[in-house]
Amino acid sequence: MKRRPVTWTLTLSVAVLAVTAAARAQERAIEFPDVDGYRTFAVDLHTHSVFSDGMVWPIIRMQEAERDGLALMAVTEHLEYQPRREDIPHPDRNRSWVVASEYAAAEELDVIVVNGAEITRSMPPGHVNAVFITDANALLVQIGDADYMTRLRPSTPEEQEASEREALQAIAAANGQNAFVFWNHPNWPRQRPDGVARLTDMHRRLIADGLLHGIEVSNGDFYSAESLQIALDNDLAILGVSDIHGLIDWDYMPHAGGHRTVTLVFAEERSAESIQAALQANRTVAWQGNWLIGREDALMPLIEASLRLTKVERSQGDELIDIRLSNVSDAAFDLRVTSGHRFNGPPSTMRVEPHSDLDLAISGEARSSFEMAFEVLNAFVAPETHPTLRLAVEAPSQ
Repeated sequence: MKRRPVTWTLTLSVAVLAVTAAARAQERAIEFPDVDGYRTFAVDLHTHSVFSDGMVWPIIRMQEAERDGLALMAVTEHLEYQPRREDIPHPDRNRSWVVASEYAAAEELDVIVVNGAEITRSMPPGHVNAVFITDANALLVQIGDADYMTRLRPSTPEEQEASEREALQAIAAANGQNAFVFWNHPNWPRQRPDGVARLTDMHRRLIADGLLHGIEVSNGDFYSAESLQIALDNDLAILGVSDIHGLIDWDYMPHAGGHRTVTLVFAEERSAESIQAALQANRTVAWQGNWLIGREDALMPLIEASLRLTKVERSQGDELIDIRLSNVSDAAFDLRVTSGHRFNGPPSTMRVEPHSDLDLAISGEARSSFEMAFEVLNAFVAPETHPTLRLAVEAPSQ
């Protein structure tokens, strides 16, 4: 008889722990509102597992993606760089995607997993990802082990020429499969020692021929203003990716409020076809840390859907106008008032925390109808350029 309370306590504790774990998993899911005409999806187009130079099995990648609330994840193993091939030999370069997709189907995950590959070469073109492909093997140029190292670090004009020629073959093969192709970490110090992304003649040809469709502006914790300008100047999709090799929990610490770097995509529906179409149409915003980076026509609808005026009242007994800014997104918005308004409380620079409200009392405003303007300091529509959020205020008469 004395054991029953103990058993009950243990059962209750296990149940509480299970609920807590489920709640934490739900809390880390990336959440942004839909925008007019489109749904908002978080996607990660650059990931690795032990099938190239990553540190985990593809199933772990799928479990992380589910916890992070991703709509879509691309499996993008290095095609040529295979440091674990002695331990995990796999002549089929689709194998990582097969393992991930079989698990996703068996567990009925909400995450769409698409096949991809990272074409790994010296500069130019550097590293290039192709996603939404049907067969990674068709992108692989068969060369010997010793020859491959010369493609990574060519020391003669002949080796450089061979590296570029084979990279073009792989990129052409990916486009032949209707892939979405993008330039990875263009400012990577190992290939750009000064950390500055720059176009080469090869990249210009790829863009002109319609073979390169996007560019990583944010890769992990790297951000490149030069990459953003390249995207704007050349009609390339603006992308944010995790390029995860280790564990999301270690590298991004979601348990402490962090999140993997992702691309927010504005698509008509939750399908691989619709998300790829949105990528091709440049309906993207990169989310890295607390920065939102994108074209103004893609970023502003997201900001306007995230920040809303949910209360406008005149205070009783004075001339203050009470307003409430409500944030329904995972971003904390840093705002600076540019319309000249003053507040009875906070200064002209303020933060609206994720999924929270900020109450303000506007002072010195006698008009019933007016516009407030805020510079959004944690958002970029061009290098060092912040967008402006404009809110129409209709204040009731006293």
